[in-house]
Amino acid sequence: MLIAVDALNRHLFQPLLDDMFRLRARVFGDRMGWQVKIENGMEIDRFDRLDPAYLIGLDEDLNVISCARLLQTTGPHMLSDVFFDILDGEPPLRSANVWESTRFCVDTERLKRSNSQTTISRTTCELMIGLFEFSKNAGIRDIVTVIDPVMNRVLKRSDNAPYGYVGRTVPMGRVSAMAALLDCTDERAQRVRNFAGIQGDVFLSDDAALARLAARAVQVAADEVLPPTISLDDLRTYFVEQLEAAKDEAERRATERLINHLADGLGSREETTHPAPRRAGKDHAA
Repeated sequence: MLIAVDALNRHLFQPLLDDMFRLRARVFGDRMGWQVKIENGMEIDRFDRLDPAYLIGLDEDLNVISCARLLQTTGPHMLSDVFFDILDGEPPLRSANVWESTRFCVDTERLKRSNSQTTISRTTCELMIGLFEFSKNAGIRDIVTVIDPVMNRVLKRSDNAPYGYVGRTVPMGRVSAMAALLDCTDERAQRVRNFAGIQGDVFLSDDAALARLAARAVQVAADEVLPPTISLDDLRTYFVEQLEAAKDEAERRATERLINHLADGLGSREETTHPAPRRAGKDHAA
């Protein structure tokens, strides 16, 4: 499952963005040997300051397992400002309808260790589908993307071959790099869906993502922070703090529903005859 994060909603998903930057550090710095800037275990460059759109893939436990970045080509972007050797003297692409996709990566190590049915191939295909469908809905006609020969073969094997290339292939780190062109059409996305056997929406809405993240946060607090036996006063205080920390109405409603659900489970651990609270703070409509 994927979430789309941009300047409008990034304040809601900063922890996931931090995990994404850590994944990028492991992939592009450690595994691929690119000369990228890594601070505090996170790979963040100057193009991340330009409010790009990110697609972030999550597994069942909401771990970040894939990501990609989309940036307009009308301003600074990597092919024009960093990978210009690929262009081999050609002018960079500049169009409001052509966006650049970079930092496409998958957490292969986590997926290899996982016992889930989410495979590297499926995760890669889901991210590609998300790129095409998100882009088409945003009015983007084509994507230019800097890839290595391995990714080029992956694209071809998944019935997703580039329709063209820009410039030439150049050495970069431990691999080579090239710039490929992909049209953002329903037909291309459907070919990848057919190849991977993926049906249905690959995206989570903001509300659904926040609800799942809140559920995980509350569960972690219950398992790792709250003691096995707590007083009702402490429990009520904790619940009120969670509600007050909600950033907007949608997150508050989702948090309240999850708190009520968790209260039922924690109630069985209380050493008291009193029931766990069904509501915390003011009485709001769910």
